Amino acid sequence: MIRHQEEQDLEGSFYRLSDRLINALHNHEYLTISLDSERSQFTRFNHAKVRQSGVVADGNVTISLLCDQREAYATFPFTGNDGADIANAMDSLNYLRHEVSQIPENPYAVIPENRGSSRELYQGELLSADAAIATILEPVGSADFTGFYAAGSIIRANVTSVGQRHWFATDSFFVDYSMFVQTDSGEKAVKGIYAGKEWRSQDYQAQIQHSQQQLVALQKPSRTITKGQYRTYFAPVAASELLGFLTWSVGEASLQQGSSALLKLRNQERTLSPLLSLSENFSAGNVPKFNSLGEVAPEYLPIISNGQLVNTLVSSRSAKEYQKEANGASTGESMRSPEFGAGSLKNDDILQQLDTGLYLSNLHYLNWSDRSGGRITGMTRYACFWVENGELVAPIDNLRFDDSIYDFLGANLIDLTEFREFVPDTGTYSKRSLGGILNPGMLIDRFTFTL
Repeated sequence: MIRHQEEQDLEGSFYRLSDRLINALHNHEYLTISLDSERSQFTRFNHAKVRQSGVVADGNVTISLLCDQREAYATFPFTGNDGADIANAMDSLNYLRHEVSQIPENPYAVIPENRGSSRELYQGELLSADAAIATILEPVGSADFTGFYAAGSIIRANVTSVGQRHWFATDSFFVDYSMFVQTDSGEKAVKGIYAGKEWRSQDYQAQIQHSQQQLVALQKPSRTITKGQYRTYFAPVAASELLGFLTWSVGEASLQQGSSALLKLRNQERTLSPLLSLSENFSAGNVPKFNSLGEVAPEYLPIISNGQLVNTLVSSRSAKEYQKEANGASTGESMRSPEFGAGSLKNDDILQQLDTGLYLSNLHYLNWSDRSGGRITGMTRYACFWVENGELVAPIDNLRFDDSIYDFLGANLIDLTEFREFVPDTGTYSKRSLGGILNPGMLIDRFTFTL
C-alpha cells in the first residue's frame, strides 16, 4: 500500500501541477484536472503455484479544457517528478487550446462550479507483500487453484480552475480464483471471489472450504436439463450479473431517450417486486463521491424502493438538456456504488426453500435480448447444480436462459437472502478498477431456460 509520507508527497506534487496549469489559463478558459494513481501488488497463480508477481506504481493525469462552449481532454503519465509532470501538463494544455479552436460548440457543456472541497482516506488491513502468497495458498492444499490477487492503495483526485479540490485514497484487495477437478466427463471448475478492505483469514478459509465442497459435488455425473421454466436460486455472484443490468439503466438520459430497460417501470406499464430495493451508497468508501467534473453525489440516494423507481441518476449535462436537477452522477449516468437490499432467506434454508430446481453459482455471456422489454440472455457457468427435495443431486450441463426483469424481479421473485456479498469490479485494464456491487442471493420461481 502507499505509505503515509509517500501519499502526502503525491498529493503535494499533484496540487503543485494543478496550480501551475490553472495559473497559465487565459480568460474564458476553464480546466478540470483528474488523477488516477495506484500502488498495487499483483500475483497470478496457476496449479497452486505463483506464475507472476510484482508491484505496480502507476498514475495518469487527465485535463479537460472548456472554452467558449468547446471542450477537449488529454491524458499524460503522472510520475511525481514536478519537472517532468509540469512539462507534460503544459504541452497538453497547449495541445488542447489548438483542439478546442477547431471543434464545434457543445450547447450542453458544463462550466465547473466550486461547491466545496473534500479529502477522504480509507486505510484497510491488507496482507503484507511478504505474507500474501503463503496466506492465499495455504488453505488451498493440493487443489488445482488458478487465480489472480490484487491489493494495494488507489487514489482518485480532482481539481477545477474555480477552486474546488478533492482527494480520495482507499485500500482494497481481491482474490479472483477458480479451482478445477477432473471428472469422468472432463474438467470442471468452481469459481470464487474474496474481496474487501480488511483481510480476514477465517472468512477466506471458509470460502475456500465451500469451494472445495462444491468440487466434490461436481464429481457426480452431470445431468442434462431440458429447456423450460424452473425454480432457481442465484448465489450472490450469479445474482450480481443479473442485478448489475439495473445499475446501467437508471440514467435520466437513457430514460428520456427511450433506451432504458426501466422505461416501462417509470411509465407504470410494468412493475417490479416490492422485495426489491436499490440504492447508491458511498458510505463504505469503495469509490469517491465526486465524479470526473468534481461534482459530489449524495452519500446515499435511493433509486428503487420496494419495487418503485423513486430517483434517477442525473448528470449536469442531462440536467441542462432536460431541465432536471443534477445529483452528482457521472457523465454515463451508471451507478458507481450500488447496493441492493437484503431479504429474509437464511443461508441454511436455501436448499430447503429451493426444494426442486436449479442452484446457480455463476453466469456468463450476459446481454440484453430485448432492452425495451427488460429481457436478459446469458448462460450458466461454474458450479451449477440440479437440486431435488432440498439436496444437491448433480452438476448440470450449461444452459442458456432468456427472461425479463419484470418477471424474475417481479411476481416471480420469491425472496432475497438475508446476507449480502460485495462483488468487486476486478478490471485491471490500464488501471485497477474501484468499487463493485453489494447484493444478496435471490430465489426465483419459473425462471426461463431456452436451450
